[in-house]
Amino acid sequence: MPRKNLGMFELTVLRTLIQQPEDAYGVTLLDRISERTGRDASVGALYTTLDRLERKGFVSSWWGEATAERGGRRKRFYKIENAGRAAVHQTEEQLRHLLGVDGALAGA
Repeated sequence: MPRKNLGMFELTVLRTLIQQPEDAYGVTLLDRISERTGRDASVGALYTTLDRLERKGFVSSWWGEATAERGGRRKRFYKIENAGRAAVHQTEEQLRHLLGVDGALAGA
């Protein structure tokens, strides 16, 4: 059975998918994560995390059409599933409890 709790990078990826669900593929996710956190994530870390989140049932993905601007390559798009939203909520509740914070976390 997959773990329900999230690591910080998993939480960051899922929170990014919640707040900016449109056009979510590797490059846009990396850009959005960098904007949100002020830190650059590696492509490898992102795709490893997305694969793990998909195995857990927290995200789903599909292939877009090949485009000439990408040299005939396709983009893989991602979206958060209800189980992913629930995991974000549970993790943020745990963090609020741990930190003694009332209400929503910043950026929620």
